[in-house]
Amino acid sequence: MLAELSPSAAGVPAPAARRPLHVVINAGSGEHDAQQTQAVLEEVFQAAGHDAQFMRLGDPADLAEACERAAARAADDGGVLVAAGGDGTINMAAAAALRHGCALGVIPQGTFNYLARDHGIPLDAEAAARALVRARPQPVQVGLVNDRVFLVNASLGLYPQVLQDREAFKARLGRRRWVALLSGVATVFRWHRRLRLEVDLDGVRTMLTTTTLFVGNNRLQVEQVGLEEDVAQRTGRGRLAGIVTRPVGAWTMLWLALRGALGRLGDADQVQTFSFHELQVRVLGARRVKVATDGEVLVMAPPLRFAAAAQRLLLMTPVPEDRVPRE
Repeated sequence: MLAELSPSAAGVPAPAARRPLHVVINAGSGEHDAQQTQAVLEEVFQAAGHDAQFMRLGDPADLAEACERAAARAADDGGVLVAAGGDGTINMAAAAALRHGCALGVIPQGTFNYLARDHGIPLDAEAAARALVRARPQPVQVGLVNDRVFLVNASLGLYPQVLQDREAFKARLGRRRWVALLSGVATVFRWHRRLRLEVDLDGVRTMLTTTTLFVGNNRLQVEQVGLEEDVAQRTGRGRLAGIVTRPVGAWTMLWLALRGALGRLGDADQVQTFSFHELQVRVLGARRVKVATDGEVLVMAPPLRFAAAAQRLLLMTPVPEDRVPRE
């Protein structure tokens, strides 16, 4: 259920120099206790002189509405929409922040937290909150697949199915990284589909047959899987990174996943990587296709347009002394 809005510094007016904070907490993200997270954030924000209002969610179905309400209020009072959750929660908050033109703050609570890690935001909630109260807005690139926002990655083919199966495994075994690995292996051995794609890459049209198409907007993730340096360096700077795998068997796909984990995916013969600004994709023989954006799976109707958005997201990023190393 959607918790009532509660000011963290009731009766204490926020200094004029302090932006109001509108905090959305997803209780379903990671293994964190949402009530405890709120208590930690309230203490930090109040001590720093910030007026903060909280919406703590127990039902993911309420997330979109909560983000819209918080973003609208942040736009009205010059405040910041703060998302406490994983990549999916932050994705939804970012979309709302873009629509309303407000800044976004992040308290990472997920499994991988690529956005936070790429921008030096601490992964501990208290440390992230302390960094946030001194943070400054910085424009960062947003990816789009049709009209859907993604901050980290978007994909079709095998990867969305891996994500769907992972959620089912996590529901039974818990939200841990080894569970994600186990479910991924199981999906690879069950997956036999091939996608026939007609792609227009920055004006050049070609045909591809693949098991998965992966588009990255997060430079840290692209670097960690080991794409070519020129592709990685251009990601997030007006360009996106594309990865296409040639049709291969389950064992080869697992071998490619291992190479990615070791940071050596880019030089595998079975993988094609490229940098682009816009990619048009038609999926032959399919009226609808599963697409994953920042860990959330939805169904979309082709053609699909992947592009670096013209509008930038104002992300509250730590000052240098509060940043943690990218890893």
